[in-house]
Amino acid sequence: MQSRIVGTTMPVLEFQLDHNDCVISEAGELSWMSSSVQMTTHTQFGGGGGFFGALKRVVGGGSLFMTEYRAFGAPGEVAFATRVPGHIVPVEVRPGQEYLIHRHGFLCATEQIQLSIGFQQSLGAGIFGGDGFLLQRVGGVGTAWLELSGEVVPRDLAPGETLLVHPGHVGAFQSSVGFQITTVRGIRNLIFGGDGIFLAALTGPGRIWLQTLPIAKLAHQIQQYLPSAQQESVQGGVVGGIVGSILDGMR
Repeated sequence: MQSRIVGTTMPVLEFQLDHNDCVISEAGELSWMSSSVQMTTHTQFGGGGGFFGALKRVVGGGSLFMTEYRAFGAPGEVAFATRVPGHIVPVEVRPGQEYLIHRHGFLCATEQIQLSIGFQQSLGAGIFGGDGFLLQRVGGVGTAWLELSGEVVPRDLAPGETLLVHPGHVGAFQSSVGFQITTVRGIRNLIFGGDGIFLAALTGPGRIWLQTLPIAKLAHQIQQYLPSAQQESVQGGVVGGIVGSILDGMR
């Protein structure tokens, strides 16, 4: 199996699969594949777990179904593109070297990778879409490819070194890194700071990957350009009036 990342701001991950090579992703991630690749969708993933393992993935922000792409009879090609501007980061996974990633950060992996819930905490209604803050744990043995939005800033934390990060900018980190949600200090900062009231405290040792474009912030920025129900009603009324006038004139 060979892989390469093509592109810059909207990259795609391409695989060249030999006979019986396999990669697995969440359902709906496929961009394209050759006719020699067989696609199979099921709930099992990472060599086991069954339906209860699938439920753990759902709780962790993942999908109930996973799709397996396997080359059969001849070499094949399969590709997965990012959903938002960002980067694709490969990580090697083995016992004792697992990763926690943001809830939308899993792109695809080799077949012995296991995906489960890593962290879950409710931060109040309206925060992170009302679903609280979720992290997925990537374990097992093999290679996983992560999708991080915006630019990626890796940092290596020394033992005991702590970095306070807005939760949306947490892309991924090694399981050796300590993690907890804390509140912003100072009543004035809480009320007037404008950066939210929660921060993620990441404590070394280990590597972390920060992302510069949290999906929640991206959605907030484009929301003002989306038509509201009231605007649609007004526009619909104007268009309806114009069409009605034309039809009246044709009678």
